[in-house]
Amino acid sequence: MEKITLLHVLLFLLTLFSTIVVGAIQTGVDILKEPERIFNGLPFALTLITILMAHELSHYFTSRKHGVKATLPYFIPAPTIIGTFGAFIKMKSPIISRKSLIDIGASGPISGFIVSVIATIIGLNMSEVVPSGKIKNGLNLGDSILFSILSRLIIGVLPADADVVLNPVAFAGWIGLFVTSMNLIPVGQLDGGHIAYAFIGEKHSELSFILVIMMFIFGLFLWEGWTIWAILLYVLGLRHPPVIYWEIPLDYKRRFIGIISMIIFILTFIPVPFKII
Repeated sequence: MEKITLLHVLLFLLTLFSTIVVGAIQTGVDILKEPERIFNGLPFALTLITILMAHELSHYFTSRKHGVKATLPYFIPAPTIIGTFGAFIKMKSPIISRKSLIDIGASGPISGFIVSVIATIIGLNMSEVVPSGKIKNGLNLGDSILFSILSRLIIGVLPADADVVLNPVAFAGWIGLFVTSMNLIPVGQLDGGHIAYAFIGEKHSELSFILVIMMFIFGLFLWEGWTIWAILLYVLGLRHPPVIYWEIPLDYKRRFIGIISMIIFILTFIPVPFKII
């Protein structure tokens, strides 16, 4: 097993702290005036950290299962509305076959998706319905197909003059679903890119280019973040490194996993994730 380094521990602790701070601010705590209430941010922070950990550790252990050397997760603290830029592992050796690629690529999103759904269900049950005028400022979160279904099942159909104030656990679940969809975009070396490459091979670079152009257009008309994401993916590279033994075919199990992953992408995709109120 990969050794836990001081850097792993430091980044994890900093990310835990930054997400606790953000979680406390979300509950209305003034950290400078009421530092003792910082622990109000624990429900959000622990839920989000658990989702990210489930995602990355699934990648890590699946990589080890297939003989691919990989690092333990590196968490990234950041001064954002969620306190982090997520987490990642680094693979240190090439992937052997398309079967391995599907397993490694899909394991993280599927695990993160399951934990996110559980968190969303728990959090929605603790969320509050308020009159629309009561919310003076904040974020208006977009609904994916799945989040909309869960909201209707748990909270019900909202009247026109009402809004839902998400419990911090539900907000962390929403973020987990959003992160899952972003990772499953079939571009470059994203998780979705791994899966797409395993299915269509070198044609994947053409698909990546088309999708990056579409994201850039989405950024012009829907949400500015798509433009930033498109530029970042283009800079990181649209081509996927080859697997060693391409000739080993995908079996029905891996094809099923790939299809399930794409269904999860469709269910969690949000065209306009954020709007500032």
